[in-house]
Amino acid sequence: MTPYLGPGMLDDKVNVTQQFVADGLRRARYVTNERVETAVYLALVLEKPLLIEGPAGAGKTEVAKVLAQMLGTELVRLQCYEGLDEARALYEWNYQKQLLRLQADEQQGLTWDHLSQHIFSREYLLERPLLKAISSSQAVVLLIDEIDKADEEFEAFLLELLSDFQISIPELGTIRARQRPAVVLTSNRARELSEALRRRCLHLFIDFPGIEQERRILELKIPGLDSALAAAAARFVNSLRKLDLAKQPSIAETLDWVRALAQLGVKEIDLSAVRATLGLLVKHEDDRSLVESKSTALIQRAR
Repeated sequence: MTPYLGPGMLDDKVNVTQQFVADGLRRARYVTNERVETAVYLALVLEKPLLIEGPAGAGKTEVAKVLAQMLGTELVRLQCYEGLDEARALYEWNYQKQLLRLQADEQQGLTWDHLSQHIFSREYLLERPLLKAISSSQAVVLLIDEIDKADEEFEAFLLELLSDFQISIPELGTIRARQRPAVVLTSNRARELSEALRRRCLHLFIDFPGIEQERRILELKIPGLDSALAAAAARFVNSLRKLDLAKQPSIAETLDWVRALAQLGVKEIDLSAVRATLGLLVKHEDDRSLVESKSTALIQRAR
């Protein structure tokens, strides 16, 4: 029997097979491998959150963006940070609007029972990403980005939401998901996530691409790029990432660097081209000094 996204995922019950996922990723120009395709497929058909770990800039967030594009639905993104709390992630009351309504109702002599019914309604609720994702009439892709930056208390709060896809608002009661979202969580492993969170998720690790995969990415994302330059750039960046850098260049930074090389008319990577454009690849002065000292060897490996 062909697996499909049931009414909890997509209203039109799109058939989801591994081939559907593979074709969708390719149409979205996301160069990947069978392991990633299988993880995305299983996350969809099993309706489990997908936890993606790996170094910053390796393409984790892009999976969620591509998934939303592939399913033809909205991407709802919650960017995590230290100090993130329920109010900023879930909902807040629109106090200014409530105050205006209170003032208007008080002039009419309404009782508190009537006043509270007015001001504590969905009309005065400001939806933050989590509430928006479960309130949507259409199944969306919920991206909880860089969950490792949030506090452990917030991570614990997420557990019930990811299990039951419902929230409780004291003034309104329990709000259950109208359409269960597809959930992607990303982590740069700044801290260890709890076992409780991991149990609820399907796990995927995405590392920086190898030379051949990055070459394919460059040629796909930069139309008309010389194939020899793409191959040399992929080899150069691959060698560069093996250095002890404070920050390894992301795929996006590699793309910016190669676009700059092409814009400057560079046909072959040499010392002059590297020095002129290195600020697109490395963003720390110590890293720049290290790369410049190794540039000759890096260029030789790229040829």
